[in-house]
Amino acid sequence: MSHLSERPEKPVVGVSLPHESAFQHVTGTALYTDDLVQRTKDVLHAYPVQVMKAHGRITAIRTEPALAVPGVVRVLTGADVPGVNDAGMKHDEPLFPDEVMFHGHAVAWVLGETLEAARLGAAAVEVELDELPSLITLQDAIAAESFHGARPLMTHGDIDAGFADSAHVITGEFQFSGQEHFYLETHAALAQVDENGQIFIQSSTQHPSETQEIVSHVLGVPAHEVTVQCLRMGGGFGGKEMQPHGFAAIAALGAKLTGRPVRFRFNRTQDLTMSGKRHGFNATWKIGFDAEGRIQALDATLTADGGWSLDLSEPVLARALCHIDNTYWIPNARVAGRIAKTNTVSNTAFRGFGGPQGMLVIEDILGRCAPQLGLDPMELRERNFYQPGQGQTTPYGQPVTQAERISTVWQQVQDDAGIADRGREIAAFNAAHPHTKRGLAITGIKFGISFNLTAFNQGGALVLIYKDGSVLINHGGTEMGQGLHTKMMQVAATTLGIPLHKVRLAPTRTDKVPNTSATAASSGADLNGGAIKNACEQLRERLLLVAATQLGANASDVRIVEGVARALGSDKELAWDDLVHTAYFQRVQLSAAGYYRTEGLHWDAKSFRGSPFKYFAYGAAATEVEVDGFTGAYRIRRVDIVHDVGESLSPMIDIGQVEGGFVQGAGWLTLEDLRWDTSDGPHRGRLLTQAASTYKLPSFSEMPEEFNVRLLENATEEGAVYGSKAVGEPPLMLAFSVREALRQAAAAFGPSGVSVDLASPATPEAVYWAIEEARRGDASRLGHVVNGVGAGGHVNGHVDGEIRTDAEALSGA
Repeated sequence: MSHLSERPEKPVVGVSLPHESAFQHVTGTALYTDDLVQRTKDVLHAYPVQVMKAHGRITAIRTEPALAVPGVVRVLTGADVPGVNDAGMKHDEPLFPDEVMFHGHAVAWVLGETLEAARLGAAAVEVELDELPSLITLQDAIAAESFHGARPLMTHGDIDAGFADSAHVITGEFQFSGQEHFYLETHAALAQVDENGQIFIQSSTQHPSETQEIVSHVLGVPAHEVTVQCLRMGGGFGGKEMQPHGFAAIAALGAKLTGRPVRFRFNRTQDLTMSGKRHGFNATWKIGFDAEGRIQALDATLTADGGWSLDLSEPVLARALCHIDNTYWIPNARVAGRIAKTNTVSNTAFRGFGGPQGMLVIEDILGRCAPQLGLDPMELRERNFYQPGQGQTTPYGQPVTQAERISTVWQQVQDDAGIADRGREIAAFNAAHPHTKRGLAITGIKFGISFNLTAFNQGGALVLIYKDGSVLINHGGTEMGQGLHTKMMQVAATTLGIPLHKVRLAPTRTDKVPNTSATAASSGADLNGGAIKNACEQLRERLLLVAATQLGANASDVRIVEGVARALGSDKELAWDDLVHTAYFQRVQLSAAGYYRTEGLHWDAKSFRGSPFKYFAYGAAATEVEVDGFTGAYRIRRVDIVHDVGESLSPMIDIGQVEGGFVQGAGWLTLEDLRWDTSDGPHRGRLLTQAASTYKLPSFSEMPEEFNVRLLENATEEGAVYGSKAVGEPPLMLAFSVREALRQAAAAFGPSGVSVDLASPATPEAVYWAIEEARRGDASRLGHVVNGVGAGGHVNGHVDGEIRTDAEALSGA
């Protein structure tokens, strides 16, 4: 076992512990960014001046009326920016734009003594606009050929030969929606200037170092004059990876110009209408199967809805392409990607970061095609799994390690869920109930862990031991409720060999650990855990030398376990506190900076080939649903999950992440329906679902009635911190099983073997239309052949897939 993975005697990792802030969370004493306003004197409040048009060129901004409003101190415009007027890393997101690019775009900001004064001041600002045509939907952009950013192309094998060898070729088109992050805490920042003119920003951000970088660009000052701290976030889910930077820059600019602290926080409607979402996608595809239903070739084009600027759309698209294979061996593939430019908010990172979109495409294809191939969907999926020992690689060229775990978790879920018996029970139920049907589906996942950009795969830490034996750890990861800080404290305690109560964790800030990567890509524990372990190992090695002298032994024979140093074969002991005290008086350094970089990664974005991921996380879920044939309403009766987290650092935290990820994924796939005004009226481009009253989120009523989650056992991951695997993003994709179970239930209303199309999100309305399609029994109809290949079309989220066999093609059918 590798040094990084090996666990010492009596480790603190692997113990089920509550979240380190759980007590503060439930008692209301946990502080968030906006709570700090009450502890800060003379705070000004920032409020956006929004233009409620989808697209237009600004011809005039008059701020004088705002300055006449009592309590208004200043109006910030582009003329006030001393540095670069841009909030993005691609230099396509002006902080103060000359052109309105989406409905609700902020063009200026008002600073007021109170929030109400700032709001009234913003309402008084006069903006003149030369309105321009707008593209609201993804279909609009595709039709207008409105694209921006890179257009990656992933190829593998011989696509033409693959289709030539296919007994069945099916084509189709599939469009699916994005998703609102809807974190509990909206975007917030508080900026202050000290007596030396340096900026200190409290920000609800997943990426403090990049917030620091953007603020320094906007202010035109070096990074060492800007410090960013993140206490904790009330949720992030990727929505606070890139988007907080510009908002923090507004607060910092206001503080710099007025000399007073400036606070910014969106209300819920502002957050929903001004911040980006998960990218919606359009996929056109052609797939070939042999006579046994094994995939021979896939040709697809994925179009992501990037919104008005690039943000993180390029890496999101790249990860979508890298995950279109999911758990399936595709010997010949050609997958193209492109990013549509629309006049909506700039879409951004969201848990899974494009992976869910790519995986959804192949899962939808298999669920759609299985009845047309005369196969049970579960059997079709199994036949196409990656197989161990076959030398199979992903379409981008990375070997699939631990491929046996795909089948292992799949079989364990079948056993745990009693699939065979329940399948018979469901068939009997459906036969006896003409107006209510049940469906049961299993889906699996293979999710790559690491940032696609190799340079981001590094982490840092600073660990301090004080004379009394207490330990303070700093690392570059941010806490958004996922339990990262809890795990990092466990890693530190394990590495030093001390009880957990000896360890405290400081808030994440850029003047303690510099140049950090975002807490994203499920890499928080891997990168920061490796860095903390490295720092603690440096300290432990120094202390072992001190202990060896005190115990009269060689340092290599000394162990520190549960806060006591002992030499092998000796009864002598030295308590941790005494050891640290002795080390101090021997002038031994009691602080260490740790560093970790993920080894073995390489990626060529131009050729779209390489091994961008350290390892793959695997999982499988079985879901049973019940659907009402009159309304399409449904309930989730039971969910069984087996998920691979390696050797868990903190099992209770990990199980919570699996449960939460699954429910959030089910929300995306079945409930959360983003809608914009696409009319040509005065409100064109307005987000219609801008509150919890119109945007349906999962609640207790959507939770599975029976929810069983098990972590894969004996699953140590070589080369990862204490043998663990990432857990943040992968479980979200287990929710594919909900959508596929709904497809099965809808199909049960029609004749045997009917192929059912299902929109995404599969709202009750969408399920009802799928039921109607199944009742007609026409969803699996054969289409005409165009150039020897069936053509497919798409209308309003529905797929008209068509199939042909070689015999039909030869006969001219």
